[in-house]
Amino acid sequence: MAGKDPTSVREAPIGVFDSGLGGLTVVRRLTAAMGGEDILYLGDTARVPYGIRSLKTIRQYALEDAGFLLRFSPKLIVVACNTASAAAVRELEAACCPVEVVDVIRPSAAAAVAATDGPVGVIATEATIASNAYRNAITAIDGKREVISQACPLLVPIVEEGREDDDPIVLHVLGDYLRVLQRRRPGALILGCTHYPLLVGAISKLMGPAVKLIDSGQAAALEVQRRLKEADLLNPRATGGILRCYTTDNAARFARLSERFGGRSVDSVESVGTDELKAPAISTNL
Repeated sequence: MAGKDPTSVREAPIGVFDSGLGGLTVVRRLTAAMGGEDILYLGDTARVPYGIRSLKTIRQYALEDAGFLLRFSPKLIVVACNTASAAAVRELEAACCPVEVVDVIRPSAAAAVAATDGPVGVIATEATIASNAYRNAITAIDGKREVISQACPLLVPIVEEGREDDDPIVLHVLGDYLRVLQRRRPGALILGCTHYPLLVGAISKLMGPAVKLIDSGQAAALEVQRRLKEADLLNPRATGGILRCYTTDNAARFARLSERFGGRSVDSVESVGTDELKAPAISTNL
């Protein structure tokens, strides 16, 4: 962003993307930490979930999502999708330069290692677990740290259906997924999907108070705040930031559910076709 007026850059939005509504839990954390920041959010709901796609497809979608956000000149982009963070963060950093990219995996790994001296548990989508991104990020900090991983493919659709964390179906599915983790008792458990904070009550109940839950959105929000402060790019406003959303499918449903995920009203929701995301803002051949 060399050569740009510092004031205009401070007032530029933070770009955030996810495969659906889940990334709004990251927006919730961003708003709590930096209430004056304008946020531009893209939820690729037409192609959700990313967690069952091939690595090549996830990278393509992530680069298209970031390319769309870059058209609005954001001061920073948040990959509010654990699956995309695991599959494509290096490619996104290269493609978006000089705009910085914050993923949700590395900040969460650091927070978990700092929270406990014991084993670290990770629950996430199939693609995130298969990528070993969390395991690699944790062992890069502490090579001897034990990591216990569990894929939870049904949790995203359960949350998208609007089920609450006291729902018997939620408790049954979580009980099955968390059985091994309950036996092995990690000191911290990373909620490695942006949907999972909406089930934090059930997860906490099943894991017990001794297990520290790490919200990947909270960790990412603190990293965004740190980077913007370090670069003197924080918006000087304390409150009043605008949340403008785009979605690739069913804007009415997105608007209806957005407050549940984001904890705030959305200032606008507009539809954008997946064909529009494929416009060559940045190369998808990295």
